[in-house]
Amino acid sequence: MKLNISIAFLLLACTGLWAQEMSFEDYNPKSTLVVPGHEITKAKYPFVDIHSHQRNMGASRLKSLVADMDALNEAVMVNLSGGSGSGLAESVDNVAKTYPNRFVVFANVDFDGAGKPGWTEKAVAQLEADIKNGAKGLKVFKSLGLRNVDNEGKRLAVDDERLDPIWAKCGELGVPVLIHSADPKSFWDDMDADNERWLELKTHPRRKRSDTDPAPWQQIIDEQHRMFKKHPNTKFINAHMGWYANNLQQLGRFLDEIPNMYVGIAAVIAELGRQPQNARQFFIKYQDRILFGKDSWKPEEFPTYFRVLESNDEYFPYYKKYHAFWAMYGLNLPDEVLKKVYYKNALALVPGLDQSLFPKE
Repeated sequence: MKLNISIAFLLLACTGLWAQEMSFEDYNPKSTLVVPGHEITKAKYPFVDIHSHQRNMGASRLKSLVADMDALNEAVMVNLSGGSGSGLAESVDNVAKTYPNRFVVFANVDFDGAGKPGWTEKAVAQLEADIKNGAKGLKVFKSLGLRNVDNEGKRLAVDDERLDPIWAKCGELGVPVLIHSADPKSFWDDMDADNERWLELKTHPRRKRSDTDPAPWQQIIDEQHRMFKKHPNTKFINAHMGWYANNLQQLGRFLDEIPNMYVGIAAVIAELGRQPQNARQFFIKYQDRILFGKDSWKPEEFPTYFRVLESNDEYFPYYKKYHAFWAMYGLNLPDEVLKKVYYKNALALVPGLDQSLFPKE
């Protein structure tokens, strides 16, 4: 009898110890809440994905992409990883020969080495050639402000005056600049119990930043906004809502101050889905300034975007725990706002999109 009692206590102790030691990464309970709602696997209206990345633009790859796009009701994919020179020209040519109205390519600039004699003139000339060869815009990666260095090895600021002719050229040519600067502010904050992105930083430690690695978050964001203001004739699409999706009141003030700034919702749907009333009001107020985008190409994740934007469902799951350990709620956007976010705003910004792919209204 004593032996049996001892074994029972040991099992209870082990069970309690396991429960206490279960990590936050492992704790992922299934909700017991039962509420009306349904997954939306296909967007209500054809949409332009203003923020996608495709390294392979070969004919067979394009065919595979179009099949997935059709299932989602995606009319046009904007590939932001177009590169420049012969590689970009080859991608544009592949699109023209296979699906000429379904893909758009944006050019890229390698900013390292700015300040070398003739660097600026060469970069502008290459960009102009890329646009002439079919690129419809310029994509600026977050490396500008984080990793790019000038000819003296110093961090290249987003608003460095040596880059001004590039932004001016985009305005002159009538093509938008989609720019990603910095990363979520939480990546710069202390990695402690108060940090909402703790799990992401634990699982992706290279994303952690500090005021000296390479600069304070606010400094990089301020550089970006100064650059926008300095070039009012150029249209800028601020990727990831400029990392202000968690502070829409402040983002609204920036939009009011900077009329040539637009925002894309790629990779920040989790922020919008946890504040449905506030986000809905924001989308209605700034309906002409918001564009649909997804970022990583994973067709199975698009339904969460559709459901947040289109439905009034409550408390449904997000697909990536390390981005958001909270549930989503639908914004139930009006149809006219949905149309603008899905395609009308993109049609107004990106030259040459095939309007016949979208509703006639």
